[in-house]
Amino acid sequence: MAGMGAGAVLVLSAVGLAVVLAVGAVLATPRVGAVTAWSAAALGWSLLAIGLATLTPPSGVITIVPAETRAASCSFDYGGPAPDGFWIFSGAQRALNTALFVPAGACWTLLCLRWPRAATLLVPLGVAALAAGSVGIEVTQLALARLDRACDVTDMVDNATGAALGVVPGLLLGLLLRPWRARRASA
Repeated sequence: MAGMGAGAVLVLSAVGLAVVLAVGAVLATPRVGAVTAWSAAALGWSLLAIGLATLTPPSGVITIVPAETRAASCSFDYGGPAPDGFWIFSGAQRALNTALFVPAGACWTLLCLRWPRAATLLVPLGVAALAAGSVGIEVTQLALARLDRACDVTDMVDNATGAALGVVPGLLLGLLLRPWRARRASA
């Protein structure tokens, strides 16, 4: 991949995993149903997108960040030090942070709706896990100064908000696609 820019590597990684997950979904469909198989694949892809977007240097290049300029702790200044926009996208950083987690919340919800009774417990646990994952990402950004990213409580709140907002489209898709039917048909 010598000579490829960071954006090309990101796109190639995302496309490669999408192909692998699509093949997995096709293979799993007869066993678990199309809605469950594709929800799981989409969840996996959205988690990859979160990882690529949050753990890639904003300039696209891994740099050396001198110890004296490196942040010693996360910013607890709500609104934080984040610049306006990510290096691939333009627009408000906070809106992007929120939007990035909506698909994961929606896919998790749709996946859990295969088991309607268990979903009442699994969906909130999944949203909490996505929020905990956001905390993990921010701590990783702090620990790996070479990423030249900022650890910020605002990002954690926005990401958790996105995951929680994703429950609504997940529920609406569940009403439309009825993933619990595949469980009854295969039982």
